[in-house]
Amino acid sequence: EYYFMWSEGGWTDSTYGVAYARASSPFGPFERIGQILATDPTVGKGAGHHSVLQLPGSNRYVVCYHRRPLDETNANSRVICLDELIFDESGHIVPVRQTFTGVAAHPLGHGASAQ
Repeated sequence: EYYFMWSEGGWTDSTYGVAYARASSPFGPFERIGQILATDPTVGKGAGHHSVLQLPGSNRYVVCYHRRPLDETNANSRVICLDELIFDESGHIVPVRQTFTGVAAHPLGHGASAQ
C-alpha cells in the first residue's frame, strides 16, 4: 500500500488538519480516506504541517506536527508535537490522539543510526 498525506484547511483556524489517501501503486489512483489529525477542542487547534517517522527497529510510527495552544491568540504561535501514528488491521490510519506529553523516548542504542 502507498499513502499520500497532506495538510488542508486554513492554518490560522480550526479547519487546519492532516488528511490522507491510499493506493495500491505509487502512481495511483489514490482514494481519499479522511482526516487523521484535526483540532481537538480539549488539547489544541490548527494541528498540521507534519512528517511521519518509523522508530528504528520497530513497527511503531510517530507523527511530528505543530499546533496552537487553545489559549493562544497569535495565529503564528505554534508548539511542536510528537504523537503515535497507529494503523488498524486493514491498514487504515487511526485518527491521531493528541496528547500534552507526546511519545516516550526511544533510544537508538550503541552504534545504531537513524538512517
